[in-house]
Amino acid sequence: MNGTGRRILGSLLAGGTESVLRGTCNRTRSPREGTILIAPSLEAGLYDAIVAARAVVCGSGGMTGHMQSLCRGRGIPVLRVEEEDLADLVGEVTLYLESASIVVGSRPAPPPGSGKPALDAVGSACAVIADLQDITTINACGPDAARVESFFIREEFLCLALGLSPLDAMAGGAADIAAYGRAIGERLRGFVGALLPGQRLVLRMLDLRSDHAADVTATAPVAVEPNPEMGLHGARWLLGSVGYREALHAVLATLREHLGEEADRVGLSVPFVSDETEFVQLRDHLGLPDGTPLSAFVETPSAVHATTALCLAGASELFVGLKDLVQFYLAADRGNHLVADSYRTRHPAVLDGVRHVVESARAAGTPVRVFSLASDLDHYLAHLPTPDGYMMCTAELQQLLLSPGSARTG
Repeated sequence: MNGTGRRILGSLLAGGTESVLRGTCNRTRSPREGTILIAPSLEAGLYDAIVAARAVVCGSGGMTGHMQSLCRGRGIPVLRVEEEDLADLVGEVTLYLESASIVVGSRPAPPPGSGKPALDAVGSACAVIADLQDITTINACGPDAARVESFFIREEFLCLALGLSPLDAMAGGAADIAAYGRAIGERLRGFVGALLPGQRLVLRMLDLRSDHAADVTATAPVAVEPNPEMGLHGARWLLGSVGYREALHAVLATLREHLGEEADRVGLSVPFVSDETEFVQLRDHLGLPDGTPLSAFVETPSAVHATTALCLAGASELFVGLKDLVQFYLAADRGNHLVADSYRTRHPAVLDGVRHVVESARAAGTPVRVFSLASDLDHYLAHLPTPDGYMMCTAELQQLLLSPGSARTG
Protein backbone atom coordinates (compact mmCIF):
# COMPACT_ATOMS: atom_id res chain seq x y z
CA MET A 1 0.00 0.00 0.00
CA ASN A 2 1.36 3.42 -1.00
CA GLY A 3 0.84 6.77 0.70
CA THR A 4 0.91 7.92 4.30
CA GLY A 5 -2.77 8.54 5.05
CA ARG A 6 -4.57 7.14 8.06
CA ARG A 7 -5.91 3.61 7.59
CA ILE A 8 -9.40 2.93 9.01
CA LEU A 9 -10.53 -0.67 9.39
CA GLY A 10 -14.17 -1.67 8.93
CA SER A 11 -16.50 -4.46 7.83
CA LEU A 12 -17.61 -5.02 4.25
CA LEU A 13 -21.42 -5.19 4.07
CA ALA A 14 -21.69 -5.30 0.26
CA GLY A 15 -19.01 -5.77 -2.36
CA GLY A 16 -18.63 -4.32 -5.83
CA THR A 17 -16.94 -4.97 -9.16
CA GLU A 18 -13.66 -3.33 -8.10
CA SER A 19 -11.30 -4.33 -5.31
CA VAL A 20 -9.94 -0.81 -4.90
CA LEU A 21 -11.64 2.48 -5.66
CA ARG A 22 -10.94 6.12 -4.95
CA GLY A 23 -13.36 9.04 -4.71
CA THR A 24 -14.47 12.24 -3.02
CA CYS A 25 -16.53 11.99 0.15
CA ASN A 26 -20.12 13.25 0.09
CA ARG A 27 -21.28 14.03 3.60
CA THR A 28 -24.63 15.52 2.52
CA ARG A 29 -27.98 13.84 1.84
CA SER A 30 -27.97 15.18 -1.71
CA PRO A 31 -27.10 12.93 -4.69
CA ARG A 32 -23.60 13.60 -6.06
CA GLU A 33 -22.72 11.32 -8.91
CA GLY A 34 -19.64 9.16 -8.50
CA THR A 35 -18.79 10.22 -4.94
CA ILE A 36 -18.43 8.13 -1.79
CA LEU A 37 -21.44 8.67 0.42
CA ILE A 38 -20.69 9.02 4.14
CA ALA A 39 -23.69 8.44 6.44
CA PRO A 40 -24.28 7.32 10.04
CA SER A 41 -26.80 4.74 8.78
CA LEU A 42 -28.56 3.76 5.57
CA GLU A 43 -32.27 4.53 5.36
CA ALA A 44 -34.88 5.10 2.69
CA GLY A 45 -34.53 8.89 2.83
CA LEU A 46 -31.02 8.52 1.39
CA TYR A 47 -32.19 6.59 -1.69
CA ASP A 48 -31.23 9.25 -4.27
CA ALA A 49 -27.84 9.85 -2.67
CA ILE A 50 -27.15 6.10 -2.44
CA VAL A 51 -27.90 5.24 -6.07
CA ALA A 52 -25.74 8.16 -7.25
CA ALA A 53 -22.77 7.06 -5.14
CA ARG A 54 -19.79 5.02 -6.24
CA ALA A 55 -19.53 3.54 -2.75
CA VAL A 56 -21.08 4.02 0.69
CA VAL A 57 -19.45 4.18 4.11
CA CYS A 58 -21.74 4.00 7.14
CA GLY A 59 -21.45 3.73 10.91
CA SER A 60 -24.08 1.05 11.59
CA GLY A 61 -26.13 -1.68 9.95
CA GLY A 62 -25.79 -5.29 8.81
CA MET A 63 -25.08 -7.12 5.56
CA THR A 64 -28.68 -7.71 4.54
CA GLY A 65 -30.57 -4.55 5.45
CA HIS A 66 -32.87 -3.29 2.69
CA MET A 67 -30.61 -0.43 1.62
CA GLN A 68 -27.55 -2.66 1.80
CA SER A 69 -29.36 -5.12 -0.48
CA LEU A 70 -30.16 -2.26 -2.84
CA CYS A 71 -26.45 -1.41 -2.97
CA ARG A 72 -25.47 -5.03 -3.53
CA GLY A 73 -27.85 -5.23 -6.45
CA ARG A 74 -26.37 -2.10 -8.00
CA GLY A 75 -22.76 -3.14 -7.34
CA ILE A 76 -22.28 -0.24 -4.92
CA PRO A 77 -19.85 -1.31 -2.17
CA VAL A 78 -20.88 -0.64 1.44
CA LEU A 79 -18.26 -0.47 4.17
CA ARG A 80 -19.16 -0.06 7.84
CA VAL A 81 -16.71 1.64 10.20
CA GLU A 82 -16.91 2.80 13.80
CA GLU A 83 -19.12 5.89 14.07
CA GLU A 84 -16.32 7.96 15.59
CA ASP A 85 -14.21 7.28 12.47
CA LEU A 86 -16.80 8.84 10.15
CA ALA A 87 -15.64 12.36 11.09
CA ASP A 88 -12.20 11.67 9.56
CA LEU A 89 -13.65 10.78 6.15
CA VAL A 90 -13.37 14.02 4.19
CA GLY A 91 -11.90 14.89 0.83
CA GLU A 92 -10.31 12.11 -1.25
CA VAL A 93 -10.25 8.59 0.19
CA THR A 94 -9.39 5.13 -1.14
CA LEU A 95 -11.44 2.03 -0.31
CA TYR A 96 -9.63 -1.32 -0.22
CA LEU A 97 -12.51 -3.76 -0.25
CA GLU A 98 -10.55 -6.97 0.24
CA SER A 99 -9.07 -5.68 3.49
CA ALA A 100 -12.28 -3.77 4.38
CA SER A 101 -10.30 -0.60 5.00
CA ILE A 102 -10.19 3.06 3.99
CA VAL A 103 -7.10 5.22 3.54
CA VAL A 104 -7.00 8.98 3.11
CA GLY A 105 -4.40 10.11 0.57
CA SER A 106 -3.30 6.63 -0.56
CA ARG A 107 -2.94 5.54 -4.17
CA PRO A 108 -4.88 2.43 -5.14
CA ALA A 109 -3.26 -0.96 -5.68
CA PRO A 110 -4.24 -3.29 -8.56
CA PRO A 111 -7.14 -5.64 -7.70
CA PRO A 112 -6.52 -9.40 -7.73
CA GLY A 113 -8.73 -11.84 -9.65
CA SER A 114 -11.15 -14.35 -8.16
CA GLY A 115 -12.75 -17.62 -9.18
CA LYS A 116 -16.47 -18.15 -9.71
CA PRO A 117 -18.76 -21.16 -9.31
CA ALA A 118 -20.09 -22.98 -12.36
CA LEU A 119 -22.89 -21.03 -14.01
CA ASP A 120 -25.01 -24.07 -14.80
CA ALA A 121 -25.22 -24.87 -11.10
CA VAL A 122 -27.40 -21.84 -10.33
CA GLY A 123 -30.21 -23.35 -12.40
CA SER A 124 -32.91 -21.07 -13.72
CA ALA A 125 -31.51 -17.87 -12.28
CA CYS A 126 -33.57 -15.03 -10.81
CA ALA A 127 -32.06 -11.55 -10.61
CA VAL A 128 -33.03 -9.40 -7.63
CA ILE A 129 -33.35 -5.89 -9.04
CA ALA A 130 -34.05 -2.36 -7.86
CA ASP A 131 -34.93 -0.59 -11.10
CA LEU A 132 -35.14 -0.88 -14.89
CA GLN A 133 -31.42 -0.41 -15.45
CA ASP A 134 -30.78 -3.68 -13.61
CA ILE A 135 -32.71 -5.61 -16.28
CA THR A 136 -30.75 -3.95 -19.07
CA THR A 137 -27.50 -4.64 -17.18
CA ILE A 138 -28.24 -8.37 -16.98
CA ASN A 139 -29.57 -8.65 -20.51
CA ALA A 140 -26.43 -6.97 -21.88
CA CYS A 141 -24.33 -9.92 -20.63
CA GLY A 142 -24.38 -11.77 -23.93
CA PRO A 143 -25.86 -15.20 -24.65
CA ASP A 144 -25.75 -16.29 -21.00
CA ALA A 145 -28.30 -13.58 -20.12
CA ALA A 146 -30.95 -16.04 -21.32
CA ARG A 147 -30.08 -18.19 -18.28
CA VAL A 148 -31.82 -15.51 -16.18
CA GLU A 149 -35.43 -16.65 -16.30
CA SER A 150 -36.94 -14.02 -14.02
CA PHE A 151 -36.42 -10.65 -12.37
CA PHE A 152 -37.63 -9.97 -8.87
CA ILE A 153 -38.51 -6.45 -7.67
CA ARG A 154 -39.78 -5.16 -4.32
CA GLU A 155 -42.69 -2.73 -4.67
CA GLU A 156 -41.17 -0.36 -2.13
CA PHE A 157 -38.10 0.04 -4.39
CA LEU A 158 -40.43 1.12 -7.20
CA CYS A 159 -41.93 3.66 -4.80
CA LEU A 160 -38.50 5.06 -3.96
CA ALA A 161 -37.52 5.35 -7.62
CA LEU A 162 -40.82 7.06 -8.52
CA GLY A 163 -40.97 9.29 -5.44
CA LEU A 164 -44.25 7.68 -4.33
CA SER A 165 -45.50 7.56 -0.75
CA PRO A 166 -47.72 4.45 -0.63
CA LEU A 167 -49.26 5.00 2.80
CA ASP A 168 -50.16 8.59 1.92
CA ALA A 169 -51.78 7.32 -1.29
CA MET A 170 -53.77 4.63 0.55
CA ALA A 171 -55.04 7.24 3.01
CA GLY A 172 -55.87 9.82 0.35
CA GLY A 173 -59.03 8.45 -1.24
CA ALA A 174 -60.02 6.61 -4.41
CA ALA A 175 -58.31 9.00 -6.85
CA ASP A 176 -54.98 8.85 -5.01
CA ILE A 177 -55.16 5.06 -4.74
CA ALA A 178 -55.86 4.69 -8.45
CA ALA A 179 -53.06 7.11 -9.36
CA TYR A 180 -50.63 5.13 -7.24
CA GLY A 181 -51.66 1.86 -8.90
CA ARG A 182 -51.38 3.35 -12.40
CA ALA A 183 -47.90 4.72 -11.63
CA ILE A 184 -46.70 1.29 -10.46
CA GLY A 185 -48.34 -0.38 -13.46
CA GLU A 186 -46.75 2.03 -15.93
CA ARG A 187 -43.34 1.43 -14.39
CA LEU A 188 -43.76 -2.33 -14.60
CA ARG A 189 -44.93 -1.95 -18.20
CA GLY A 190 -41.55 -0.41 -19.01
CA PHE A 191 -39.80 -3.28 -17.27
CA VAL A 192 -41.66 -5.85 -19.38
CA GLY A 193 -40.50 -4.05 -22.51
CA ALA A 194 -36.87 -4.70 -21.52
CA LEU A 195 -37.32 -8.46 -21.01
CA LEU A 196 -35.88 -11.04 -23.37
CA PRO A 197 -38.18 -13.75 -24.78
CA GLY A 198 -38.97 -16.27 -22.06
CA GLN A 199 -38.16 -13.92 -19.19
CA ARG A 200 -40.70 -12.73 -16.63
CA LEU A 201 -41.02 -10.26 -13.79
CA VAL A 202 -42.07 -11.00 -10.20
CA LEU A 203 -43.47 -8.17 -8.08
CA ARG A 204 -43.11 -8.67 -4.34
CA MET A 205 -46.13 -6.78 -3.07
CA LEU A 206 -45.71 -3.90 -0.67
CA ASP A 207 -43.83 -4.82 2.51
CA LEU A 208 -43.20 -1.51 4.26
CA ARG A 209 -42.14 -1.77 7.88
CA SER A 210 -43.21 1.06 10.18
CA ASP A 211 -39.65 2.38 10.67
CA HIS A 212 -39.13 2.58 6.91
CA ALA A 213 -42.63 3.99 6.34
CA ALA A 214 -41.87 6.90 8.64
CA ASP A 215 -39.07 7.97 6.27
CA VAL A 216 -41.29 8.15 3.18
CA THR A 217 -44.66 9.22 4.61
CA ALA A 218 -45.77 12.83 4.90
CA THR A 219 -49.36 12.76 6.15
CA ALA A 220 -50.51 9.19 6.92
CA PRO A 221 -50.20 8.09 10.55
CA VAL A 222 -47.49 5.50 11.18
CA ALA A 223 -47.52 3.41 14.36
CA VAL A 224 -44.39 3.41 16.46
CA GLU A 225 -43.50 -0.25 17.02
CA PRO A 226 -40.92 -1.56 19.49
CA ASN A 227 -39.80 -4.23 17.01
CA PRO A 228 -40.75 -3.31 13.43
CA GLU A 229 -39.15 -6.44 11.93
CA MET A 230 -41.76 -8.51 13.76
CA GLY A 231 -44.54 -5.95 13.48
CA LEU A 232 -47.39 -5.01 11.16
CA HIS A 233 -45.95 -5.47 7.68
CA GLY A 234 -45.99 -7.91 4.78
CA ALA A 235 -49.05 -10.15 4.51
CA ARG A 236 -50.29 -8.93 7.91
CA TRP A 237 -50.55 -5.35 6.70
CA LEU A 238 -51.88 -6.29 3.28
CA LEU A 239 -54.74 -8.22 4.90
CA GLY A 240 -55.92 -5.09 6.68
CA SER A 241 -55.67 -2.65 3.77
CA VAL A 242 -58.66 -2.16 1.49
CA GLY A 243 -56.79 0.66 -0.23
CA TYR A 244 -53.95 -1.61 -1.30
CA ARG A 245 -56.40 -4.09 -2.80
CA GLU A 246 -57.83 -1.32 -4.99
CA ALA A 247 -54.33 -0.09 -5.88
CA LEU A 248 -53.29 -3.59 -6.94
CA HIS A 249 -56.34 -3.87 -9.18
CA ALA A 250 -55.28 -0.58 -10.80
CA VAL A 251 -51.78 -2.01 -11.34
CA LEU A 252 -53.17 -5.12 -13.05
CA ALA A 253 -55.67 -3.12 -15.13
CA THR A 254 -52.91 -0.80 -16.35
CA LEU A 255 -50.74 -3.73 -17.37
CA ARG A 256 -53.62 -5.47 -19.13
CA GLU A 257 -54.68 -2.28 -20.94
CA HIS A 258 -51.22 -1.62 -22.40
CA LEU A 259 -49.74 -5.11 -22.71
CA GLY A 260 -52.68 -7.41 -23.40
CA GLU A 261 -51.64 -11.03 -22.91
CA GLU A 262 -48.05 -9.88 -22.27
CA ALA A 263 -49.32 -8.67 -18.89
CA ASP A 264 -49.13 -12.31 -17.80
CA ARG A 265 -45.34 -11.94 -17.77
CA VAL A 266 -45.75 -10.02 -14.48
CA GLY A 267 -46.37 -12.26 -11.47
CA LEU A 268 -47.25 -11.41 -7.86
CA SER A 269 -45.59 -12.66 -4.69
CA VAL A 270 -46.84 -12.49 -1.08
CA PRO A 271 -44.22 -11.09 1.32
CA PHE A 272 -43.64 -12.16 4.93
CA VAL A 273 -46.40 -14.77 5.04
CA SER A 274 -46.71 -16.95 8.15
CA ASP A 275 -48.56 -20.00 6.86
CA GLU A 276 -51.14 -21.36 4.43
CA THR A 277 -54.07 -19.85 6.35
CA GLU A 278 -52.69 -16.35 5.97
CA PHE A 279 -51.91 -17.04 2.29
CA VAL A 280 -55.47 -18.15 1.53
CA GLN A 281 -56.97 -15.26 3.49
CA LEU A 282 -54.86 -12.76 1.59
CA ARG A 283 -55.69 -14.22 -1.79
CA ASP A 284 -59.39 -13.94 -0.98
CA HIS A 285 -58.93 -10.41 0.39
CA LEU A 286 -57.12 -9.21 -2.73
CA GLY A 287 -59.90 -10.47 -4.99
CA LEU A 288 -57.51 -11.54 -7.74
CA PRO A 289 -59.01 -12.67 -11.05
CA ASP A 290 -59.47 -16.43 -11.35
CA GLY A 291 -56.31 -18.17 -12.52
CA THR A 292 -53.95 -15.38 -11.42
CA PRO A 293 -50.74 -17.05 -10.19
CA LEU A 294 -49.70 -16.01 -6.69
CA SER A 295 -46.33 -17.04 -5.26
CA ALA A 296 -45.16 -16.84 -1.67
CA PHE A 297 -42.03 -15.77 0.13
CA VAL A 298 -40.77 -18.23 2.72
CA GLU A 299 -38.80 -16.14 5.21
CA THR A 300 -40.12 -17.17 8.63
CA PRO A 301 -39.72 -20.50 10.46
CA SER A 302 -43.50 -20.94 10.49
CA ALA A 303 -43.59 -20.65 6.69
CA VAL A 304 -40.79 -23.21 6.45
CA HIS A 305 -42.89 -25.73 8.36
CA ALA A 306 -45.96 -24.81 6.28
CA THR A 307 -44.21 -25.40 2.94
CA THR A 308 -46.30 -28.42 1.93
CA ALA A 309 -49.50 -26.69 3.03
CA LEU A 310 -48.59 -23.54 1.09
CA CYS A 311 -48.11 -25.63 -2.04
CA LEU A 312 -51.45 -27.38 -1.51
CA ALA A 313 -53.10 -23.98 -0.91
CA GLY A 314 -52.17 -22.98 -4.45
CA ALA A 315 -48.88 -21.09 -4.17
CA SER A 316 -47.62 -21.02 -7.77
CA GLU A 317 -43.97 -20.74 -6.71
CA LEU A 318 -41.91 -20.36 -3.56
CA PHE A 319 -39.04 -17.95 -2.94
CA VAL A 320 -36.80 -18.64 0.04
CA GLY A 321 -35.78 -15.30 1.60
CA LEU A 322 -32.54 -16.16 3.38
CA LYS A 323 -31.89 -12.68 4.75
CA ASP A 324 -34.94 -12.64 7.02
CA LEU A 325 -34.94 -16.37 7.59
CA VAL A 326 -31.45 -16.26 9.09
CA GLN A 327 -32.33 -13.54 11.58
CA PHE A 328 -35.48 -15.30 12.74
CA TYR A 329 -33.84 -18.71 13.06
CA LEU A 330 -30.86 -17.33 14.97
CA ALA A 331 -32.54 -14.40 16.81
CA ALA A 332 -29.85 -12.11 15.35
CA ASP A 333 -31.01 -8.77 13.91
CA ARG A 334 -29.60 -8.53 10.39
CA GLY A 335 -29.28 -4.75 10.73
CA ASN A 336 -27.41 -4.80 14.05
CA HIS A 337 -23.65 -4.96 13.59
CA LEU A 338 -23.22 -5.80 17.28
CA VAL A 339 -24.57 -9.30 16.61
CA ALA A 340 -22.97 -9.71 13.17
CA ASP A 341 -20.98 -12.75 14.35
CA SER A 342 -24.24 -14.47 15.30
CA TYR A 343 -25.90 -13.72 11.95
CA ARG A 344 -24.62 -16.77 10.05
CA THR A 345 -25.99 -17.46 6.57
CA ARG A 346 -24.47 -20.98 6.66
CA HIS A 347 -25.71 -22.01 10.09
CA PRO A 348 -26.80 -25.69 10.13
CA ALA A 349 -30.27 -24.80 11.45
CA VAL A 350 -30.81 -22.37 8.58
CA LEU A 351 -29.62 -24.87 5.99
CA ASP A 352 -31.85 -27.54 7.49
CA GLY A 353 -34.84 -25.21 7.09
CA VAL A 354 -33.96 -24.42 3.48
CA ARG A 355 -33.46 -28.12 2.77
CA HIS A 356 -36.96 -28.80 4.11
CA VAL A 357 -38.49 -26.13 1.86
CA VAL A 358 -36.72 -27.37 -1.28
CA GLU A 359 -37.54 -31.03 -0.68
CA SER A 360 -41.17 -30.33 0.27
CA ALA A 361 -41.75 -28.06 -2.72
CA ARG A 362 -40.15 -30.60 -5.04
CA ALA A 363 -42.43 -33.34 -3.68
CA ALA A 364 -45.47 -31.11 -4.28
CA GLY A 365 -44.33 -30.16 -7.80
CA THR A 366 -44.06 -26.46 -6.92
CA PRO A 367 -41.10 -24.45 -8.30
CA VAL A 368 -38.77 -23.10 -5.60
CA ARG A 369 -35.92 -20.58 -5.75
CA VAL A 370 -33.39 -19.84 -3.03
CA PHE A 371 -31.71 -16.47 -2.44
CA SER A 372 -27.93 -16.54 -2.08
CA LEU A 373 -25.16 -14.04 -1.54
CA ALA A 374 -22.29 -14.67 -3.97
CA SER A 375 -20.04 -15.52 -1.04
CA ASP A 376 -22.39 -18.34 0.03
CA LEU A 377 -23.22 -19.84 -3.35
CA ASP A 378 -20.49 -22.51 -3.43
CA HIS A 379 -21.44 -23.62 0.09
CA TYR A 380 -25.14 -23.84 -0.79
CA LEU A 381 -24.39 -25.76 -3.97
CA ALA A 382 -22.43 -28.29 -1.94
CA HIS A 383 -24.79 -28.64 1.03
CA LEU A 384 -28.34 -28.13 -0.25
CA PRO A 385 -30.58 -30.13 -2.58
CA THR A 386 -30.86 -28.45 -5.96
CA PRO A 387 -33.74 -25.94 -6.21
CA ASP A 388 -35.22 -24.82 -9.51
CA GLY A 389 -32.87 -21.87 -9.38
CA TYR A 390 -30.99 -19.39 -7.24
CA MET A 391 -31.83 -15.74 -6.69
CA MET A 392 -28.92 -13.29 -6.66
CA CYS A 393 -28.49 -9.52 -6.62
CA THR A 394 -27.89 -7.94 -10.01
CA ALA A 395 -24.21 -7.02 -9.68
CA GLU A 396 -23.23 -10.42 -8.26
CA LEU A 397 -25.18 -12.30 -10.93
CA GLN A 398 -23.67 -10.09 -13.63
CA GLN A 399 -20.17 -11.00 -12.48
CA LEU A 400 -21.10 -14.67 -12.64
CA LEU A 401 -22.53 -14.31 -16.15
CA LEU A 402 -19.46 -12.49 -17.45
CA SER A 403 -16.77 -14.41 -15.60
CA PRO A 404 -14.46 -16.44 -17.87
CA GLY A 405 -13.75 -18.65 -14.84
CA SER A 406 -17.40 -19.69 -14.57
CA ALA A 407 -17.00 -23.07 -16.27
CA ARG A 408 -20.07 -24.76 -17.73
CA THR A 409 -21.00 -28.12 -16.35
CA GLY A 410 -23.40 -29.20 -19.08
